[in-house]
Amino acid sequence: MSEDTKDLKALEWTGSSLRFIDQTALPLRLNYIETKDYREVIHAIKSLTIRGAPALGIAAGYTAVLAAQEGIESRVKDFVLWMHEALIEIEKARPTARNLFFAIERMREILTRHNRSDAAQIKQEFLEEANRLYHEDADLCRRIGEFGAELIKDGDSVITHCNTGMLVTAGIGTALGVICTAIDRGKNIHVYADETRPLLQGARLTTWECMNRGIPVTLICNGAAAYILRMGKANCAIVGADRIAANGDVANKIGTYSLAVNCKAHNVPFYVAAPYSTFDLSIDSGDKIPIEERNTAEVTKPCGVTIAPEGVSVFNPAFDLTPAELVTAFITDAGIFRPPYGKWGDLKTV
Repeated sequence: MSEDTKDLKALEWTGSSLRFIDQTALPLRLNYIETKDYREVIHAIKSLTIRGAPALGIAAGYTAVLAAQEGIESRVKDFVLWMHEALIEIEKARPTARNLFFAIERMREILTRHNRSDAAQIKQEFLEEANRLYHEDADLCRRIGEFGAELIKDGDSVITHCNTGMLVTAGIGTALGVICTAIDRGKNIHVYADETRPLLQGARLTTWECMNRGIPVTLICNGAAAYILRMGKANCAIVGADRIAANGDVANKIGTYSLAVNCKAHNVPFYVAAPYSTFDLSIDSGDKIPIEERNTAEVTKPCGVTIAPEGVSVFNPAFDLTPAELVTAFITDAGIFRPPYGKWGDLKTV
């Protein structure tokens, strides 16, 4: 492995366009896409070319900038209306991740402050807010890593699920960022990476990040996690989150719930690492979180290879819900939160 993930940026603003890593090409190729077309970014979000809750929030912010840029260049008649419609379009790209909606809410606040179509000023404020989201996220990741590293002991093995590193943030990552911080502090840590169906994001992305950073990693199929825990080979599990309800219920990549249940059965701590922007305190339980269902081909033809009979019925939820009682603690930018959950007054912005 020649690439150093410490020096890579999952996405960045170039001055007039958005440049981002094509996560569907990894680990075989490290490809970048650069575009000024906000609709192309929306498509990238839908296709998981850009993915991961924090990265979706950052991408949403810059997509709003690109939409404003296009509106100005096209000299649309009603710029404010144009932007309201564009923000709705961006929101519809993915239904589950809270960070995307969090970013659009901040952009919408800017838009509602302008009674007239002062397009240039709106675009400038969008860009400033998008940049703020980017730099906030890097700092949030650093804080999460610092708090979470205290929970991992030297010599521990950690199970993680999906991909939660630099590919999905502006910084070191959330769950994987905790592991990286612990290692940077001199601790010897081994990672068990769930393959994570349906798009194998643990197999393709988490292992890629770990190997590039020299982190010892063993890839396991999702069904092997329980056996790893039974054998006492894992000291804890750390996962990320796409949305967290006020009561502490967690929506995360499909298979997270199974891992949490198995951790509970084997008395192994199950931690969720997420920034304040992933908490949705407007909903009281996970039952109200919309769960995205995706194309059946992601299951029947992973990576383009057919593995199931043509026409077989498929249920392909991208996420599942983990009840709060299965979460040992939340690792946030504001510190460690332990049960009972439901009082998040210490959650704060940077």
